[in-house]
Amino acid sequence: MAKEKTLEDAFHETLKDVYYAEKASVKALKKSAKAAKAPALKEAFTAHAEESANQVERLTQVFELIGKPPRGKTCEAMVGLTNEMEEDLEDFGETEAADDVLIGCAQAIEHYEIARYGLLKSWATKLGYDEAVSLLDATLQEEKKTDELLTQIADQSMAKGKGGKSKAA
Repeated sequence: MAKEKTLEDAFHETLKDVYYAEKASVKALKKSAKAAKAPALKEAFTAHAEESANQVERLTQVFELIGKPPRGKTCEAMVGLTNEMEEDLEDFGETEAADDVLIGCAQAIEHYEIARYGLLKSWATKLGYDEAVSLLDATLQEEKKTDELLTQIADQSMAKGKGGKSKAA
């Protein structure tokens, strides 16, 4: 008879999923930094890639706290989001809308990560993994801050008239 799954099992499986996603995010951010045209956007992507590398280290610490080896499992959501980014870069990479499209892709990734880190933090609280709660919350706050920064950059782009609207209209 199979062992009944527990919240601890769900926490571990989701942790492996997020570990994979965070590593994929670092690669996507580096690629986005190269593709971005606006200096502020390039800087935001570069800074968050470095921050994400630190987040991978925090996840490694969480694995250690629960007595499991740091190992990822393919995160289908992140695969889909990064594939979409690749397609959008091909379709819009050389257009005036490129940075806005990149911001949209990056925010989709951030929103996924915010949802997952919020969930992991909640479960860690329930499971009594107090040290993990603070590590996960630190990352959750960074993800929220990055999302807000991307919104500010997008809004500044719109204010400069680079929202993709026809200038002849």
